[in-house]
Amino acid sequence: MNAPHVVLHNGAITTLDERHPQVSAVAVTGGQITAIGGDELLATADDKTQRIDLKGRRVIPGLNDSHLHVIRGGLNYNMELRWDGVPSLAEALQMLRDQARRTPPPQWVRVIGGWTEFQFAERRMPTLDQINEAAPDTPVFVLHLYDRALLNAAALRIMGYNRDTPNPPAGEIQRDKAGNPTGLLIARPNAMILYASLAKGPKLSFDDQLNSTRHFMRELNRLGLTSAIDAGGGFQNYPDDYKVIGQLASNRQMTLRIAYNLFTQHPKGEFEDFTNWVHSASPGQGDDFYRLNGAGEMLIFSAADFEDFLEPRPELPRELEGELTRVIRLLAENRWPFRLHATYDESISRFLDVFETVNREIPFSGLRWFFDHAETVTPQNLERIKSLGGGIAIQDRMAFQGEYFRERYGRDAAEHSPPVTRMLEMGIPVGAGTDATRVSSYNPWVSLYWLVTGRTVGGMQLYPEANRIDRLAALRLYTVGSSWFSGEDGKKGMLVPGQFADLAVLSSDYLTVPDEEIKRIESVLTMVGGQIVHGTGEFGTMAPPLPPVSPDWSPVSNYGGYHGAASTATATNSMKAVCCSHSIPQGRSQKTAPLWRGIGCDCFAF
Repeated sequence: MNAPHVVLHNGAITTLDERHPQVSAVAVTGGQITAIGGDELLATADDKTQRIDLKGRRVIPGLNDSHLHVIRGGLNYNMELRWDGVPSLAEALQMLRDQARRTPPPQWVRVIGGWTEFQFAERRMPTLDQINEAAPDTPVFVLHLYDRALLNAAALRIMGYNRDTPNPPAGEIQRDKAGNPTGLLIARPNAMILYASLAKGPKLSFDDQLNSTRHFMRELNRLGLTSAIDAGGGFQNYPDDYKVIGQLASNRQMTLRIAYNLFTQHPKGEFEDFTNWVHSASPGQGDDFYRLNGAGEMLIFSAADFEDFLEPRPELPRELEGELTRVIRLLAENRWPFRLHATYDESISRFLDVFETVNREIPFSGLRWFFDHAETVTPQNLERIKSLGGGIAIQDRMAFQGEYFRERYGRDAAEHSPPVTRMLEMGIPVGAGTDATRVSSYNPWVSLYWLVTGRTVGGMQLYPEANRIDRLAALRLYTVGSSWFSGEDGKKGMLVPGQFADLAVLSSDYLTVPDEEIKRIESVLTMVGGQIVHGTGEFGTMAPPLPPVSPDWSPVSNYGGYHGAASTATATNSMKAVCCSHSIPQGRSQKTAPLWRGIGCDCFAF
């Protein structure tokens, strides 16, 4: 018998195999787990075997985000200032101020998603006055979820927004009494105004995008991620915007397994997009590190029920059914797996009507398909999804927007948004993820915390015990569960012989730490296909080096990624609340006024 390439021993290794739920050692050969057990595995090693003493640490299968915009995130990571996890607005504004000084023209400072006002000690948004004071000359674009963006005066000038600029069809440019733009862009009824405005900014060079993507993958590795399913995205064009990740895959520089979905790119031209793709590509093409997964998450633009819980539920157009039927029929005929963004049960009902009609003509019979999000899906529609063999990819968007949702729809509706335990009881395939990077943070431990505790990042108890799951069940959704959504169940998700040697050695024991500590867990050693891709502390010398961050003004050079204990801190809790008498942005209700105070003025109130 040949000796293993690597033996990891002296650990608390969670396998997710019910027959052997925990072992102390695993052996790895050729990128796969070849044996699990105890100290006896050391006897199978020879002088070429790498022995890694885990020193009692908890080890889990590598995490797999079933819905992450990782390709787009990688292209932009090095030029984004991330507020993910920053504990106070004071610190966030200081980061913005410092980054504005080091960012050269014509570049912008961009804060693009991954944060919410409720994470801050001050419990409020930055004001436009504060953003202009922090960056008087450098363009600043701050995106908050799907609902709004804050632009400083320099960004307004660069974009050409002035009193004569009309509102676009899908958004509002907030104006002062004189008709001049204030700098607040409001998504109404969807985020097109936000994304179209963001797309006006400069891009990184191709070489910097290569560097950026490598650093983003390594950041995800630092948090224990070894796989992700890319959900495409607006303004992410195929194949042009896939050249960077394609080159990294060709160069064997992938440290994250990526299965990608193709997102339609042309309103009213969706059928033509997918017709071209089904004749030029095929699901599964690629390899275990980079492969085509199928269609979606956007299949047609008329089916886009983007969630913005500060706004009423959007009414989708009547032409939806006809347009969606053509695309679903095409995908079913060509056996293309598909996914579809679906927030509201009313939308899901209409989508399922289409799926059931096509299924009667062209049986799905094992075709892998699933909804993304499904925050308000009802038991009746869960039955229909199960009957058609579908799955549901859930994300922690409610951890960032739960306060808004409950304010609009009430406590009872919020308690099962989405109904995770009901999905699992019914045996529907469920995979967990984040929907990062423009809404939620990419940190999987925030998502696991949300699943386990039912709390938002602001600490609000969103779910009762009946809609919360235990830690092992949550971990299973982030590993075994997510593998179904890329057709890789049985290949990864567990630490058992024959599956990929994808694993993470944790900084703290996920199964025993206090709930609030779950959000702070990181990986101290991450392995993908038996190769170490990240290491820190006692394992730091084992990780391959990355090239320096480029360009040299990148925020990543100064702040890294998700805010941690080692981040530079300037937080202060000494800020005092004062009364705000300024007006609420037009169209926002008095009921939600506390959530909006401070947006267009220089004060806030609670």
